[in-house]
Amino acid sequence: MPLNLGIIGCGKMGYALLKGITQDAGAYNAIYMCDPDEERMSLFAREFGARAAAHQQLIASADVIILAVKPAQIKSILAATRDVWNNEKLLISIAAGIKIAAIEKELGQPVRVVRVMPNTPCLVGEGAAAIAGGHHASPADLQLVQTMLDRVGVAIILEESYMDAVTAVSGSGPAYAFLIVEAMMDAALNLGLSSDISRRLVLQTLKGSLTMLEKTGDHPAVLKAQVTSPGGTTIAGLRELEAGGIREAIFAAIEKAQQRSMELGAD
Repeated sequence: MPLNLGIIGCGKMGYALLKGITQDAGAYNAIYMCDPDEERMSLFAREFGARAAAHQQLIASADVIILAVKPAQIKSILAATRDVWNNEKLLISIAAGIKIAAIEKELGQPVRVVRVMPNTPCLVGEGAAAIAGGHHASPADLQLVQTMLDRVGVAIILEESYMDAVTAVSGSGPAYAFLIVEAMMDAALNLGLSSDISRRLVLQTLKGSLTMLEKTGDHPAVLKAQVTSPGGTTIAGLRELEAGGIREAIFAAIEKAQQRSMELGAD
């Protein structure tokens, strides 16, 4: 039976999720939306046929509600809509750092809550997301959310205790990747290659390397060894990367991001 879907927050991540979700045209009877930005709501109306609704009206009308707002907005929205929620509603939160227990406490009743940590490559259908269920969420709820997210990448169900680590690795991870790409492109420019050639070479090199990892199933160290000849150019470059502390810097960045995610959850 088709469900009614609601989304509170019409930003880029909400857009990416709806773009994937609505590929299954018969899965949803109606889509409701709420956002202070009229332009974003016009976009959602054009592309997804979404109907504008106030917070309480949206929750009352929808079976599945996606909270796609900033973490700082979660508490006020839940407090203002507490009386509309019930156990027939499935609440999907994508707010970084906000724990299920905090959502359940704010609601004060047995609502089915599923917490999701997606990332921005969802926008191009290549996202990585983690899913954790609350006390009242059923296996069927988790399966429904996983199916929704698999349409915009890969979704993994795990214990919520791992969510801060997931946030640090895949949630923040695209920024680390973009920084590495930017650095490689700048280095290529420094060697005299044009901007266009630098971009094309770096993107294809990284794309090809990731495809090799995925298709071979080999550990990165194995594939790295295959590129590295004794006394050659690659080992010379790798030595400089290690001397520059690249491995330690990546460890530190991910640990710091995890710490910040934990701090957001404690606020």
